Amino acid sequence: MHVLLINPNTRADLTAELTARAQQALADTGVRVIGATAPFGDDYIASERSYVLAAHAVVDAWQAHVLAHGRPVAVLVACFGDPGVWALREVSGLPVMGLAEAAMREAQAIGPFGIVTGGQAWGPMLMRLARCLQLAGPGGLQRVETVEATGGELAAAPDAGAQALGQACERVLAASDADAVALGALILGGAALAGWVPRLQPMPGLPMVDSVEAGERWLCQQVARLSPAG
Repeated sequence: MHVLLINPNTRADLTAELTARAQQALADTGVRVIGATAPFGDDYIASERSYVLAAHAVVDAWQAHVLAHGRPVAVLVACFGDPGVWALREVSGLPVMGLAEAAMREAQAIGPFGIVTGGQAWGPMLMRLARCLQLAGPGGLQRVETVEATGGELAAAPDAGAQALGQACERVLAASDADAVALGALILGGAALAGWVPRLQPMPGLPMVDSVEAGERWLCQQVARLSPAG
């Protein structure tokens, strides 16, 4: 039994990092995590064009994986934006999840939420995704606050990146105060930003969801359902 983690960008180093994290999360289950890197596209997804290429690459990566390794029991598309997720659900017939949907569903269970992430193009793209998933509006996504640098660029300069994202958190909170909306949670989105939540915690008592950890928890839930005790 194995699960598949697809990195929709072309960074094999990021695939290895995310696969190792997911394998650690599943360490007690005996289930193997196999990582796959997009066979074409961009090294970080930060535009409509790169998103479309990534969606195509995700399906190609799935097909190559099945030929080489057989069918997994679940697939995690490790991008905060979920390119190709719906197409992969259609062609695979398996449980498939992306980091954005996993994080947004966790956050919505707490209350109205905001998103902080890298790459300015992601603002409208994530709002569109939330509307498609019926996770926007009252009780759901209130605001997406982006910084100019992409997640990869933020990770390459962590001190400056943490400062920029911290300021973005403050802008989300200020906007929610102005709109008289009490946020239940904030999401830190970005595959390259896994583990950054402790650097950014903007307000005591306000939960902050790490999108990569949300995806890992989803994988654990899928595996648990398939276990004899599940």
